Amino acid sequence: MSDPLPPLRLSAGVIVYRWEHGEPRYLLLRAFRNWDFPKGIVEQGETPLAAARREVFEETGIETLRFPWGEEYRETEVYDRRKVARYYLAETSSAMITLGINPALGKPEHQEFRWVEAQEARHLLPPRLLPIFDWAHRRLTG
Repeated sequence: MSDPLPPLRLSAGVIVYRWEHGEPRYLLLRAFRNWDFPKGIVEQGETPLAAARREVFEETGIETLRFPWGEEYRETEVYDRRKVARYYLAETSSAMITLGINPALGKPEHQEFRWVEAQEARHLLPPRLLPIFDWAHRRLTG
């Protein structure tokens, strides 16, 4: 008899975009060699959307997000020790990013951010995020 699988761990994040010259620019964050969107673990008693908003603020300083598709989201396949990441899609008018200090680390958990066009996003993101990104980009560009 095999051991039961541990429960899935849900993280929530936001594909943050802003418009520049009529084209969407997507916010990507880099931790070590990994590019991703702002996201983090959903804490007990917190809704995934509330966690996603909190993580965006903690990791980027962005407070103003508009969710044109409401609570619509996409999730990744299970990865990295039974984790699933849920992503919402939100617009901001803010180009200013402040990489927040993670209290547990005493420094930002990300080393870099970029506002990128779709082609660069597809080049930087890991394969597990490409279906999520493609969904978001289709939403924005029809």
